Amino acid sequence: MKQNDQFKDLIEPYLRQWKLIVFCAISALILAFLYLRYTNYQYAANATIKIKDNKATTKLPEISNLQNYGLFKTDQNNVLDEVEVIKSRALITEVVKELKFNIQFFVEGRIQAHEVYENPPLNINFSTTDSILHSIDTTFNIQINSAKDFYFKGLTEESKFSIKSNKKVEDEGILYDFGESVETGFGDIIITPVIGQYATKIGSNIRIKISPINKIASFYKSKLQISTKETSSIIKLTITDEVRRKAQLFLDKLIEKYNNDVVNDKQMVVKATSDFINNRLQLVSEELGKVDLTAETIQQQNKLTDLETQSSLYLQSEKENEARIVAAANQIQLVDYMQSHLQENEASNDFLPTNIGIADNGISQVTQRHNQLVAERNRILKHSSEKNPTVVNLSNQIKELKDNLNQSLTSVKSSNQITYNSLLEENNRINSQIYSVPKKQKQFKDIKRQQDIKESLYLYLLQKREESAVSLGVSSPNAKIVDHAYASGKPVSPKKPIIMLAALILGLSIPIGFIYLRNLLDSKVHSITDIKKHTDIPFLGDIPKSSKRKQLIEKVDYTPKAEAFRMVRTNIEFMLQSIDGRAKTIFTTSTTSKEGKSHSSINLALSLSYSGKKVLLIETDIRVPKATNYLNVENKVGITNYIVNPKLHVSDIIQHLKNNDNLDVIPSGTIPPNPAELLMSNRVDMLFEEVKKSYDYIIVDTAAVGLVTDTLLISKHADMFVYVVRANYIEKHQLQLAQRMYSEKRLPNMAILLNCVDYKKGTGYGYGYGNNPNKKKWWKKSS
Repeated sequence: MKQNDQFKDLIEPYLRQWKLIVFCAISALILAFLYLRYTNYQYAANATIKIKDNKATTKLPEISNLQNYGLFKTDQNNVLDEVEVIKSRALITEVVKELKFNIQFFVEGRIQAHEVYENPPLNINFSTTDSILHSIDTTFNIQINSAKDFYFKGLTEESKFSIKSNKKVEDEGILYDFGESVETGFGDIIITPVIGQYATKIGSNIRIKISPINKIASFYKSKLQISTKETSSIIKLTITDEVRRKAQLFLDKLIEKYNNDVVNDKQMVVKATSDFINNRLQLVSEELGKVDLTAETIQQQNKLTDLETQSSLYLQSEKENEARIVAAANQIQLVDYMQSHLQENEASNDFLPTNIGIADNGISQVTQRHNQLVAERNRILKHSSEKNPTVVNLSNQIKELKDNLNQSLTSVKSSNQITYNSLLEENNRINSQIYSVPKKQKQFKDIKRQQDIKESLYLYLLQKREESAVSLGVSSPNAKIVDHAYASGKPVSPKKPIIMLAALILGLSIPIGFIYLRNLLDSKVHSITDIKKHTDIPFLGDIPKSSKRKQLIEKVDYTPKAEAFRMVRTNIEFMLQSIDGRAKTIFTTSTTSKEGKSHSSINLALSLSYSGKKVLLIETDIRVPKATNYLNVENKVGITNYIVNPKLHVSDIIQHLKNNDNLDVIPSGTIPPNPAELLMSNRVDMLFEEVKKSYDYIIVDTAAVGLVTDTLLISKHADMFVYVVRANYIEKHQLQLAQRMYSEKRLPNMAILLNCVDYKKGTGYGYGYGNNPNKKKWWKKSS
């Protein structure tokens, strides 16, 4: 039960203000609805791509399987590098340029303007160059006047000064015909209407905003979000925009531009190899022509026609030896070509031909590594300068690789040269054994050997040229599109449920917080709850707040205040039911002044007198008497005069009320200079002993115990003390005085009466039952 009371006390202040709380909640929901109705929504577009790993094909299958099972961590440097390339300013700038995001059309509505990207209401042609157009920052307003003309007006200060026209300037702007050239500070523009389904509506206002490309690129760069996973090559791109279609187009175009950039880099490597092969083909072709001409000359001079029959005389060993000589000479020639190419292309951004046929895996690996570093260096240079530490480091690595490659080529050439020389010696030995071969045919054989070498090299280069051409045509992009850009129809910001919930919470929290803080900072006594929390004094009742025009209750009175005093009267009779044979003496006091002590004393006396009891009201607050003012009683002779003048009798100071035979009054009398000393007189004891014999109830209006000691001096005559506490007036800590008086039993039979309770705030019990029989009905008031 106690917990229920505590819970009730906790929520009671909020239940009293339920109308305010509901009003604030509804107001917040209305504001949230208006905000959602007219705000600009943000839509999110998502796209997913997979970065291809060109190195994956060179890995052993066993290692690839182990990586798939998580035994080895995959290298994420490639993916992270590609992320930086995708979000680079240069790439985003190209996307913004191609999609023309720097030119925006806003159609004015009744409250706000909305952007139109696809199917804009107007067509605008600029005479200025793209470089100038991409740096303009201005805004214009166009109002469609008719199907033939429009008003042109600059909105920003820059655009106002940039308009150049001799036409009359009106409030709406300058009137132009569609198709007429509009002169501005950055060049002429021509505006034409749209015809068809998306035709321009007459009377509509269109705001055209032109922004610098760099500004728009920075805006989209800041909004672009790229996420990856540690062990995956999947990249997710996300961007938000007020126009769904713009967000989709941006991501699709960004992926397209990225792939084109990667393909261009790959084609540069292939093109370098192709150019190298073409140059060598031309040189080999010339050399082969010279050898063929020499062979033809020898044949003519020596009349050698049956070469097939003569070649059958060679031993099988000689044929095998010649084949090895051809292979060695081919390798030496390829090494010479490669070294010559290295001398001609010493720059750090030059690619090297790959897989040209040099039979050395180390040279092939160094060449591939060199081209990878050159491609990476060129890509970084697109967004940086040569002073970048990364670029400098890559340049140093490229130079070292070229030096190593040159040394390797020299070593390979030396090795092949030694092989070639030994093969020649072996061939001479064999030839010396073939004594029957004529000298002239031997000479032709040498020429034939050279011819075979050149022809073999020529055919090999032709094959490599075709392979290079095929590679140039089938260069694949680096990013595989997993999911194209998609934007949901539901906005991501603001979210309606969250906004409405936040508005509801805010609408409830503001009044509840206000009530909580007010109650937290409020130190006043308001209700019986406050009294029970700070004292254990019996509670007599509470008196409602009433109008100042009606201070006293009447005999026939159905007001809440009259009912309250009847309830207090009943409680007093119950508390004093053991007293019989004499008057029941009731003292009223309070902590401080202006708590309604005198008001309560008089109305309590009136309520008791209306019940048929003989009541005497004594005003002992001889410092600031107020009771006589309420009752319009003369205060010439009273209790002070009785104490001072022994000749006066009690009957001399008692005054009878004219309109109430059951109520008599002893006023305070003349205000003395020594009130405390007067109340200590024996005459006070004599007064109470005498009046207790003649009345049923004696109500004594005393001074406030928190201000003076007058009340304590005469407290021994009281059967009961009514301690008046005014609601919404005294501080809670002031109740400590009442508690101390009760604990120390300095005020006998003490009970608290809560005065001036505001029932509208729900801090009291509330009184009133039934209807006033004397009250006229509203339909009888006019009669």
